[in-house]
Amino acid sequence: MRPALASGLKIMETDYYSPDFATAQRRFREAANAAGAEWESLPLAARGPDGEPLAIDVAWLGTRQPRRILLHTTGLHGIEGFAGSAVQLCLLAHRPKPPDDAALVFMHVLNPYGMAWLRRFNENNVDLNRNFLAPGESFTGVADAYRVLNGLLNPPTPPRSRDLFLLRAGAYVARYGFARLKQAIAEGQYEYPQGLFFGGKQGEPTAEAVIAWSRRWLAGAERVFVIDVHTGLGPWGQDSLLTHYPPGSERVERLSQRWGRRVHAWSPSGVAYKIRGGFLETLERELAPADVTTICQEFGAYRPLQTLYALREENRLHHWGNARQLDHSAKRRLLEVFCPCDPNWRRQIVQRGEALFQDVLMDLL
Repeated sequence: MRPALASGLKIMETDYYSPDFATAQRRFREAANAAGAEWESLPLAARGPDGEPLAIDVAWLGTRQPRRILLHTTGLHGIEGFAGSAVQLCLLAHRPKPPDDAALVFMHVLNPYGMAWLRRFNENNVDLNRNFLAPGESFTGVADAYRVLNGLLNPPTPPRSRDLFLLRAGAYVARYGFARLKQAIAEGQYEYPQGLFFGGKQGEPTAEAVIAWSRRWLAGAERVFVIDVHTGLGPWGQDSLLTHYPPGSERVERLSQRWGRRVHAWSPSGVAYKIRGGFLETLERELAPADVTTICQEFGAYRPLQTLYALREENRLHHWGNARQLDHSAKRRLLEVFCPCDPNWRRQIVQRGEALFQDVLMDLL
């Protein structure tokens, strides 16, 4: 049953979406308080469009020394946090109560700069889901095909109304194959600081803050399940459950038995692609020896080339145009591809996000 407003009207799924980061943050804090959660903020040095301080908020329901934890995270890719925040507001509105030995933890918008500035990347143009490299792994490297495509992907000019991107990109796809190019472009690159999918030259303060907090509060649990919400890949309005575990492994078999064909490997032959420096793999490594299971809940929207074009144009605006112009068509286009205005899409995302959370909660607790 949906929660009700003070007026007696039921809250619709689309009501959980916020127009900007500041509103989403305020609503999250209010929802956490109303649910009886403890919450804290992880302050960051980055600033919002009006010079306001930015922070990651964490709401905690349940004991502070849990055996079992369900962790729900959103907004690692900034602008994708609009949908993830809506899911979390819905979950908190239901005021879930964990058993005595368990905790429900919500980390709201892991990249607040990206959401506040309508970007996928952070204040250093870093894709945070390519920044969590393993100890000793070097922040270097780029796929050969990315080098070939760099001029097309990252032109050093402001956005233009027409530059034949889709036609030129289609020619490269015909020549090299879609799966190969998808993998090369999106896996993460460490050589072009102003380019798309840049993984950084060192660990970002945001990534370090998230890991430090996780070590402090999550490492003592025996069992942890993580749902990390993203948007952009897959069929319109549907969710794919992406996992880095090897195909045929016991964990993949268990996940597939529960959620069937929604479970996908990070593979260029499927919905997604392999990545370097992923958040979830690092989180598992940090929480060892706990029994940790992670899922990226990826909600599909527009076609891949449309999404890539939107990322490209916003990146051009950020580096070669007026980055403060939040009402620019490039910003509006990027928001649309990662959080479509279509009410049916928005409704489905909240419903599916809530359903997966409840499924995992039943299984975990």
